[in-house]
Amino acid sequence: MSRVWNFSAGPAVLPEAVLRQAADEMLDWHGSGMGVMEMSHRGKEFTAIAAQAEADLRELLVVPANYHILFMQGGAIAENAIIPMNLLGDKRVADYVVTGSWSQKSQKEARKYAEVNIAASSEASGFTAVPAMAEWTLSADPAYVFTCTNETIGGVEYPFEPDLAQIGRGDLPVVADMSSHILSRAIDVSKYGLIFGGAQKNIGPAGLTIVIVRDDLLGRAMPHCPTAFDFKTVADNGSMYNTPPTYSIYIAGLVFQWLKRQGGVAAIEAQNIAKAKLLYDFLDASDFYENRVDRACRSRMNVPFFLRDEALNEAFLAESKAAGLVQLKGHKSVGGMRASIYNALPLAGVEALVDFMRDFAARRG
Repeated sequence: MSRVWNFSAGPAVLPEAVLRQAADEMLDWHGSGMGVMEMSHRGKEFTAIAAQAEADLRELLVVPANYHILFMQGGAIAENAIIPMNLLGDKRVADYVVTGSWSQKSQKEARKYAEVNIAASSEASGFTAVPAMAEWTLSADPAYVFTCTNETIGGVEYPFEPDLAQIGRGDLPVVADMSSHILSRAIDVSKYGLIFGGAQKNIGPAGLTIVIVRDDLLGRAMPHCPTAFDFKTVADNGSMYNTPPTYSIYIAGLVFQWLKRQGGVAAIEAQNIAKAKLLYDFLDASDFYENRVDRACRSRMNVPFFLRDEALNEAFLAESKAAGLVQLKGHKSVGGMRASIYNALPLAGVEALVDFMRDFAARRG
């Protein structure tokens, strides 16, 4: 068997140890005589799996006791509707900070349910930076302030945590889409009212959505919010109001355990810093490739780059694939290339990419 270096933005690479354990347990989980996909979500076997996954995630992110962790479905895209349906309450306005394709999509969806105020946007700069908090113009009384703290497509990551107390608005809940960098770096969960993310980047397979929501934000759902998407209903039922994505939760639990064995979030953050530095340092020293993101706002997880001669794009992709480096094509909306270097991709994978890029430039430059 030959494994490739997988730079997919999602669904993305998983730790090999997790895949091997899942394979070993496919037909018989812990002597139960059945696989996890065959279990009742209300049976003692699966409820134990889900409880352990929640406990491990709470430990890894140091989630305070006054926050619920919900296992939901629909992905981050569905949350773009679920969040305003749950958090608007008796208010009409929600504030959005737009820093790329995903936060742009989020604010458009929210307009179906709320009046949206664009508190700040980096569109004028081509979504290559994050507006400083001093530039944010918040509404008088918004229900929440929405951020996407890592833009997967544009490779822009917040270089700060959005602490609204710094601008005298600490009473407002911050919502953060952390889909593509959750668990990659230490965060202060208490600075957010709600954190969410699709699992298929740093957590596990597609199908699971993680929601971490502060207790006081429960119970505000609009009357027409589907019951299965009402945060309070999901919380009150321990994420078992309807059948959750059981296998995705199981794999996520294995990833959490793997991450703890690596030394937790602090240890993996150090590895991510080293990986990102290696790749960005190479790009910055090259006259063959370029990264266009403001250096202060570069993502450690998603690294877009361009060949200065884009006529060589197809050759680059074909030759990199032949070399065992796959999923490097940039998103169709921006073009170029993109290397997603999530937790499960080791430093050796980035080293292999840099070696290939150096060789390709020498031969084609």
